[in-house]
Amino acid sequence: MKRRDFLKFIGIGGVGAGAGFVLGKVSKPPGAKLIPYLIPPEDIVPGVATWYASVCTLCGAGCGTLVRVMEGRAKKVEGNPGHPVNRGGLCALGQSSVQALYNPDRITKPLKRKGPRGSGEYAEITWDEALKTLAGNLTELKSKNESEKLHLLASPLGGTIDRLAGEFVSAFGSSNYSHYGLFQRKNLAFANLSAMGTASVPHYDIENTKYLLSFGADFASTWVSPVNYSNGYGKMRQGAGERGKLVQVEPRLSLTGASADEWVPAKPGTEALLALAIANTIVEKGLARDASAWRGVLSRYKAKDAASVCDVSVERIEAMAVEFARTRPSLAIAGDSVSSYENGVSGAIAVNILNQVAGNIGIIGGVMPNGDDLGNGKKIDFGRKISTLISAANAGKIKTLIVYGANPVFTTPKAARLEEALSKVPFIASFSSFMDETTAHADIILPAHTSLEDWGDDFPDPGVAAPVASLIQPVVGPVFDTKSLGDIFIELAKAVGGNVAGKINAPNFAEYLKASWKGLYSRNREMAAGTLGFEDFWNKALQRGGWWGPSRKRTATVSARAGEHLAGTPARFEGEEAQYPFYLIPYAQTAYMDGRGANLPWLQELPDPMTSVVWGTWVEINPKTAASLGLKEGDMVNIESPFGKISAPVYLYPGIRPDTVAVPIGQGHSHYGRYAKGRGANPIEILPFKEDPLSGEAALNSTRVRITRGATGERMVKMEGSTKELGRGIVQTVSPSEFKRMKKEVV
Repeated sequence: MKRRDFLKFIGIGGVGAGAGFVLGKVSKPPGAKLIPYLIPPEDIVPGVATWYASVCTLCGAGCGTLVRVMEGRAKKVEGNPGHPVNRGGLCALGQSSVQALYNPDRITKPLKRKGPRGSGEYAEITWDEALKTLAGNLTELKSKNESEKLHLLASPLGGTIDRLAGEFVSAFGSSNYSHYGLFQRKNLAFANLSAMGTASVPHYDIENTKYLLSFGADFASTWVSPVNYSNGYGKMRQGAGERGKLVQVEPRLSLTGASADEWVPAKPGTEALLALAIANTIVEKGLARDASAWRGVLSRYKAKDAASVCDVSVERIEAMAVEFARTRPSLAIAGDSVSSYENGVSGAIAVNILNQVAGNIGIIGGVMPNGDDLGNGKKIDFGRKISTLISAANAGKIKTLIVYGANPVFTTPKAARLEEALSKVPFIASFSSFMDETTAHADIILPAHTSLEDWGDDFPDPGVAAPVASLIQPVVGPVFDTKSLGDIFIELAKAVGGNVAGKINAPNFAEYLKASWKGLYSRNREMAAGTLGFEDFWNKALQRGGWWGPSRKRTATVSARAGEHLAGTPARFEGEEAQYPFYLIPYAQTAYMDGRGANLPWLQELPDPMTSVVWGTWVEINPKTAASLGLKEGDMVNIESPFGKISAPVYLYPGIRPDTVAVPIGQGHSHYGRYAKGRGANPIEILPFKEDPLSGEAALNSTRVRITRGATGERMVKMEGSTKELGRGIVQTVSPSEFKRMKKEVV
């Protein structure tokens, strides 16, 4: 490359940073070599970092971030100390977002399928051709009066991009826009709608509670908003006042359970009955704050009956009930373990009733309804299920399917026969940045930016009992030939024309987003306070990472009508006990979640906090169970359900019931890049296809399995040493009374 051409390119493509946001991008001509700046752009000082406020989008918690950028490259992502959701903390998934940005397996430009569906064989095309192809397909659909046969399936989006996507589909003439994710927590949302009248997750005030009773909520690792809850839990345990207590109810000891004062290994599928037995005991002992409305509903849930069903003694049930009722404030929460059963709604409602009986709704240290997402939070449509899409595809009611952010081929059981349904859809387009299992079925791929390259906003759900609006801004220029997700919709609308173009007439998504926030600003007096107008507010919000107001205390009451959804029996597991003697618990793993983190090597290398295993799958078996089967740690076994079979090495885990085995979710990809493909096994494959009839949530805890010795296979790699101290006294413990005395002496 000539020096004159090089200077021309960097002059055109300089990065501008004003008011805390990126205005341009670094351009590099095709075939150019990466060499140092001769004349750097004016806002780049070699060796000096610039920090940009944004939001992590790798899960739904909405943590605020600060991104360190040097010489136009994102170097490090940290938590934003000023953001109310995470207050400076950030999990491993958020830290690894730079590896998503610079991942060698990203889709770098538009692609058109040239091989069979699912093969992953594509040819590169231009953006003009990609947009023209998809727009032509949509125009033909409209000309045949088949607009309703367009379906858009996306991950659970919120905020302005969600509204834009909805406007596009609606303007086209279709009502088929749905969200899909493995951990949408729809059972929890439906339970809250039935019990308290709002389909949102409230703020669980862990920080200020004194007795936390958790039914399978692994809030220290993966549940809902782990950074926020872990921060609150740390303050609960180390606060200035009395140290709070945590009791964890779950058949498999999670990371949160390992941090608890007590672990109650209830039998799988019975946790809802245990919660109701505790609530009934509170009423019977005259300790209830709201007894009259619930005495009749709870009368059939006796502690003595629950004891044999749940495998928890009557004495322990009564002790938990008394301590929960008398400790003020107290708080009960229902996690994924409880809500992932076939009657998951029942479990979540049972915990809501327990909080109501103990007087924990609407108080500090209890359940605090949010109620104000500024009108832009994630909306849950319980009627739109993945089974609905499968049925529509099989019936020929989907002619064009657009997918973004969702990977249902990986996260639905084989029994759903989703791939067979997709084969009946004539045209599939994906806006994904990676070749995941669902994208591999697309006829055309229009790759969107990652969040570090794009504009957006977020209105966290759950919130923090205060209004929160976060801004996402590009911190670097596009690394590859990708586009903003919003710009793809806007340019596609222009190409389709007609009503669609008339409805969406913004020049680009950055302007669309800004106009949306201008409307929000004009409607909200709190936002306008202390500013010199919208432009002043906008610049400050970009620098700060968004806007958030003061805490708002709201009250709510659990309606007795919620009792209609309570179950009287344990959750059902498929498979006869004689043939399939073990309950299977598939669980979200800290790094991989629903599989989204498996393509990032930092996360593959991150030792699992409970087993220290890296780069693979394992099955957790109680040592007594393993001994009865003649198995030792590392042995390869087959885990077989009535619906399929997977293989994994054995990890001897004392923190699991002898009648239960557990397998982490996230591995077992057939696509998704070099770091994920062909590694481990996916336990979702061997599950029955069950959805809660009320909410549409997938029932993950739903089958029994048998364990048999397998052939030599993948070796389990773990970082831990021996679990035995060999008389060296490595682990030292203190009692709660000693701990209190030590704190006083230090003070």
